[in-house]
Amino acid sequence: MQDLLQLQVRDFEVQVLTGVYSEETHLPQPLRISITVDMIPPARFAPDTPLSASKSYLDLKHAASTALPQGVHFTLIEGVADHVADTLFLTDTRVQRVEVEIVKLAIAEADERIGITMVRHRR
Repeated sequence: MQDLLQLQVRDFEVQVLTGVYSEETHLPQPLRISITVDMIPPARFAPDTPLSASKSYLDLKHAASTALPQGVHFTLIEGVADHVADTLFLTDTRVQRVEVEIVKLAIAEADERIGITMVRHRR
């Protein structure tokens, strides 16, 4: 059985141009994004192991914010999830699996969580 390291960023909020309906297509809407990345870890993490042996959590936040193309409208939030996963795969060959959960905050009426979870594996 292979060892696994999971890095997570939970409930990160970002404004993204997304949506199908006319009231959604001209203004960014708030999304709550959670990301889990599966990586192959080194054999051990000693007390003085450098960050380069793992991955910075800021890389996960970057993939869901500043790495999203400015001014691009994603019709579906599935496209946002794919872009996040692609960014993480491209920036680190140790990433084996990416799970992206996106909740559309603007359409919730009673604190329900409306959205998707997408899982992509390195091919």
